[in-house]
Amino acid sequence: MFDTLSDRLAATFKNLRGKGRLSEADIDATAREIRIALLEADVALPAVRAFIKQVKERALGAEVSQALNPAQQVIKIVNEELIGILGGETRRLRLAKTPPTVIMLAGLQGAGKTTLAGKLGLWLKNQGHAPLLVACDLQRPNAVNQLSVVAERAGVAVFAPEPGNGVGDPVQVAKNSVEFARSKQHDIVIVDTAGRLGIDAEMMQQAADIRDEVQPDEILFVVDAMIGQDAVNTAEAFRDGVGFDGVVLSKLDGDARGGAALSVAHVTGKQVMFASNGEKLDDFDAFHPDRMASRILGMGDMLSLIEKAEQTFSQDEAEKMAAKLAKGPKEFTLDDFLSQMEQVRKMGSISKLLGMLPGMGQMRDQINNLDERDVDRTAAIIKSMTPAERQDPTIINGSRRARIAKGSGVDVSAVKNLVERFFDARKMMSRMAQGGGMPGMPGLPGMGGGAARKKKQTKQAKGKRQSGNPMKRKAEEQAAAERRAQQPASPFGLSAGGQDGQDFELPEEFKKFMK
Repeated sequence: MFDTLSDRLAATFKNLRGKGRLSEADIDATAREIRIALLEADVALPAVRAFIKQVKERALGAEVSQALNPAQQVIKIVNEELIGILGGETRRLRLAKTPPTVIMLAGLQGAGKTTLAGKLGLWLKNQGHAPLLVACDLQRPNAVNQLSVVAERAGVAVFAPEPGNGVGDPVQVAKNSVEFARSKQHDIVIVDTAGRLGIDAEMMQQAADIRDEVQPDEILFVVDAMIGQDAVNTAEAFRDGVGFDGVVLSKLDGDARGGAALSVAHVTGKQVMFASNGEKLDDFDAFHPDRMASRILGMGDMLSLIEKAEQTFSQDEAEKMAAKLAKGPKEFTLDDFLSQMEQVRKMGSISKLLGMLPGMGQMRDQINNLDERDVDRTAAIIKSMTPAERQDPTIINGSRRARIAKGSGVDVSAVKNLVERFFDARKMMSRMAQGGGMPGMPGLPGMGGGAARKKKQTKQAKGKRQSGNPMKRKAEEQAAAERRAQQPASPFGLSAGGQDGQDFELPEEFKKFMK
């Protein structure tokens, strides 16, 4: 959603990086570019003005003029101010001292409240709570049925005593749901209220009546991140009519400009607490202003990536895999490879995961064009192999490749490529597990292969014997120096040999390229 804004800001900062000192004109030009970028992204004008004012005041101050790298200091200021406009620190849900905690969802019709109720219920369930979804949207056709289906998919309980479609009293349902939650020991109640087509006084009153009856601990205003500037007007109307404690952004995976999402926290003074960024029930998480600012500025979001990995990967499995690789490459089989791949897939969309890595904004087109089904095709190829073939892929010959290709619905070349890539990956992973770093670079620290070769070289050096006769030893050293002088110089400034140029051995990784 924030791709256009990210691109504009990246282009603005690129012009700053080559300058050792920043003049007032440079800062004015940068502020103008940032202002245009924010307005094009549909950020509300009051928010843009406040943001630019803060950036200019700080950029013209001592923290930039006395900095060793002024450009980086300006980027740091923009990052900090962007975090501020997004709400500052991450805000957590306030839980009631005596359960149940009541959370009321409010917002316009079509903002995605009912689906979001299911996402929030699943998220709370994964946090160790026992949520109850309450169907208080009795106006919209099939709203009650939709909430029941979403609750079933999320694996959480639902309280829907009325059929809806215009039948029933939502205020009474909300009141009864709290007693029901106490009796069934649900510690959180999520009340899904009716949406409004606009600023509807009657519906606003209904929401206020539900609020007065159940006294919610949190009122969350659900905003469709794609509706533009109207999000700000609607948020202000809800704040004045019903009141709310936090904002939830839905449809952050859309391709609209999304600047209104940046404005809501600044204009209403209420923080964004959650964000929904996909259609699946687990595409939902707490909103972290610092991480979102980092993504907008193209710095990635490593913390979210690490959290996803921790939720998906088992620590015991990871330790077993590391131990296997340390023993040798042959210990790592295609079954292990498939298991690792399936765990990565559980983390979600591969393109979204890559987008969280720093610097990946420059490769956005390639990431967007990534075919997620390649992972499924690879899994199909491996599952078409026999247990023996997965254990030892070296036995896969031409006829076996043809059978595997037919079973997985791919070309024979795809099977061949997969096996070759697997061997390369296995060798590299094993080297990294044993010595650390990349294989094939013997002389560079941290590039792998160092420990084993150093031991080998030490052993060879120990085996050399020097003469005890000083005259003879001097003659040997002179002969060795003459041999070295006669050898052609290496293009890398290294001798073509080892101690005397006789025991030099090309690494195995290079030998295959010399054939």
